Amino acid sequence: MSKEIMLKNIEKAEREIAEKRNSIKKGVYRQRYHLMPETGWMNDPNGLIYYKGKYHFFFQFYPYDGFWKYMHWGHAISDDMIHWEYLPVALAPSEFYDDHLQGGCFSGSAIEHDGKLFLMFTGTANNGNGFEQTQCIAYSEDGIHFEKYAGNPVLTAPEGVPTDFFRDPKVWKHEEIYYMVCGAKKDGMAQALLYKSEDMLHWEFVNVLAESRGEWGYMFECPDFFRLGDKYVLIVSPMGAGERSSVYMVGDFDYETGKFFYTVTGEVDWGYQYYAPASFEAPDGRRIMAAWANAWDWMPFWKDWGPTYREGWCGCFNIPREVTLNPDNTLSFRPIREIETIRTDKMEQSNVVLADGESASLKDGYSYDSIVKIDLTKTDAKQVVLKLRQSDDQVTEVVYDLAAGEVRFDVNRADHWSKGIAKAPLNLIGKDELEIRILSDRITVEIFSNEYKTNLSCNVYTVAEGEKNEIQAVGGTAVIKAIESYELAAAN
Repeated sequence: MSKEIMLKNIEKAEREIAEKRNSIKKGVYRQRYHLMPETGWMNDPNGLIYYKGKYHFFFQFYPYDGFWKYMHWGHAISDDMIHWEYLPVALAPSEFYDDHLQGGCFSGSAIEHDGKLFLMFTGTANNGNGFEQTQCIAYSEDGIHFEKYAGNPVLTAPEGVPTDFFRDPKVWKHEEIYYMVCGAKKDGMAQALLYKSEDMLHWEFVNVLAESRGEWGYMFECPDFFRLGDKYVLIVSPMGAGERSSVYMVGDFDYETGKFFYTVTGEVDWGYQYYAPASFEAPDGRRIMAAWANAWDWMPFWKDWGPTYREGWCGCFNIPREVTLNPDNTLSFRPIREIETIRTDKMEQSNVVLADGESASLKDGYSYDSIVKIDLTKTDAKQVVLKLRQSDDQVTEVVYDLAAGEVRFDVNRADHWSKGIAKAPLNLIGKDELEIRILSDRITVEIFSNEYKTNLSCNVYTVAEGEKNEIQAVGGTAVIKAIESYELAAAN
């Protein structure tokens, strides 16, 4: 094992970060309150965990420029999941199973075992037989400095699963046994494979937890499996399933047989960015989830990764969200309550009546949290339109089409960069009120509605100051019970 090589590669990465961090901080696209890399590329969240009194978030990381390459694991800690302190790079490529320029230490998860912080990750390399993905272990006494297990890899692709489609282990403990679900592909269909272990080092196959019959694509990336209430939830990011970025399945799970019987499915988030969600249980029992907040390359409207690469970085996480189970076994995804600690400059309006074509102001600027409550019993408008981030000829439009039962997030005129319209169903049958919440930062806009069941997230690359934000009635009158808006202070 090449422990010295990993330390050398981590030191090299840290020198690069130290050299560039101050200039990159000045970039016009830098977020105010979302976790992003100090330098270079960020994608999937890895190893979300509360360990020794801190929230630890790891992430896929290439520190040298704003493009995907040669995967490391970045690392940050926090007391509140809003204000972050960057720690040294946790993992760097160094072994025969992970040392390749188009491979590296791919996604995985974290767990406490024997008082140590264990990371389980996918090593990806090409040693002459094509790309091979294997599951590997690293561990740490202090939660900062990690060592790879000398017996890696601990798991290789089973028969029938291509070696380059076996990745992203999510590990958890039930009673005295460790379990892990891993994404895979077999016979052209996506699978989530279930394994178990008594010591985190020796693993045996249990069952196919879930698989696609064609509707969920050809590969389940970044599977996440957890208990919520009296049900179990599987969340995957399916490759080859059209515009579906991440989907969830809710049902019953039997540890004796390893069988998962799901009866409810849904979308985690609609939009052009929400991908590879990962979750963990917070000390207070909340199920917290984070995800990569950047567009992905197999969509038909994809142009590129966005202009932030010009500043030497790319990618961020969404605002962490609390996952809750509804009575009908659907899921809601609410921004963590800690976001309220950076609210400032409150603005309130009540009993706002908008005639056809009239508008009311929301909080101006790009960093804000707004909540709008619409009285559906008195509203006959066909549409309620959010006109966000307006400056010159730029506008991001979110159309709540009450007549059609649909919400559309249009970025075609947002920033002279983005293209496309994201859509989601809007179920208002029997509802007296529609609450809409908007979280906006420099390059992201996250919209929540339908009791946090219908959420959309998109990138918006605007740099103008004093951007205007409004709500407008179209095709009738809109009666708004209340508008509550706050500026959000910088946390980075």
